[in-house]
Order: sequence, then structure tokens, then C-alpha cells
Amino acid sequence: MSKKIPKRRRREKKTDYSKRLKLLKSGDLRLVVRNSLNNIRAQIVKWEKDGDMVLEQSESKDLEEFGWKGHRSNIPAAYLTGYLIGKRGVSEDIKRCILDIGLQKNTKESKLYATVKGVIDAGIEVPVGEKMLPSEDRLKGKHIEEYASKMKEGEKNEHFSSLIGKGLDPENVTKNFDETKEKIDEVE
Repeated sequence: MSKKIPKRRRREKKTDYSKRLKLLKSGDLRLVVRNSLNNIRAQIVKWEKDGDMVLEQSESKDLEEFGWKGHRSNIPAAYLTGYLIGKRGVSEDIKRCILDIGLQKNTKESKLYATVKGVIDAGIEVPVGEKMLPSEDRLKGKHIEEYASKMKEGEKNEHFSSLIGKGLDPENVTKNFDETKEKIDEVE
């Protein structure tokens, strides 16, 4: 029965077993990052004979506890999610992990690498090429502010209605980012 599961997961393109085996053979902890349309999840996972064990986890919806009012699935949220799990990992004496992207595309400066940058900035070593990481302005949401400042007021209200509904002016995303990061530093 157990042999059918890997075949099914391979056939459904849910797991790349050769890639997974290489990661497991390394013996390192893995930083597993998964994105959806409205959330980002990061986990630090340890392989054990009985199955994977999640040592630490954070999701972008956790950021609301720290004052984040922005969208939960953009680059600043990805960075803060990585920063949060990184702080949690450092408090548990985790020093290093390797990136496990699963079947996601390896795209330069993506949400995936924004999350990794947050983990690195929190103090955990993750081997990754520097050119893959987004710029500091992009991590803080400067690109969102610039886009919002170019829009007319009516367009801005329509396009950023969810942010405005939460009390966040889209032209103040970097300020909200800095405040949220400070609160993560205080608690974790």
C-alpha cells in the first residue's frame, strides 16, 4: 500500500521524489516555503524516520497580530513572514537550514526569496545566491507606494480598497512594514 502513494503523488505532480531525497540526504533542517493567493506559509522542518517534524512555523496571517495591515501575499508580507519564523527559529537555537521550494518555479526576486531574506535577516543561515534576493526597497513595499502615488484618487480607492478598509494608506506601506518589523523584534 505504501508504494502506491509515491507513485500517485509523482503522477499528480505533487512531489519530486528525487529532489526530496537529495534534500533529506543532506541531513540539514529544511526551510519549506509555500505560497497561495492569500497567504504565505514558512516552516522549518526536520526529517525523522516516522515522517517530517515541523520545528517552527509562521504564516502571513500571523502578521496581523503584529500590526500588519497590508495584503498577506505580497513581497513585504513574505519578508515579514520569513523574519517572524527566523526569529522563532533563533530563539530555539536553529542556526542553519536549506531551502526546500518543492515544485515551485525558481524565480529571481520572488515572494519565495523575500521569505528567505527575512529568515536570513533574523539570523539563520540559508545558502542562497545574493542575486536571487529582492532589493531592500522592494522588500519594504516601496514599489507599492510608487504605484499608488501615480494613480488618481478614485482609481487608488478602487484598486487598494482592502488596504484602505483596514486603515492603511497604500502610500504608507513602508511605514507599516517598519512598525510591524519592530513589533516582531519586541516579542520574539
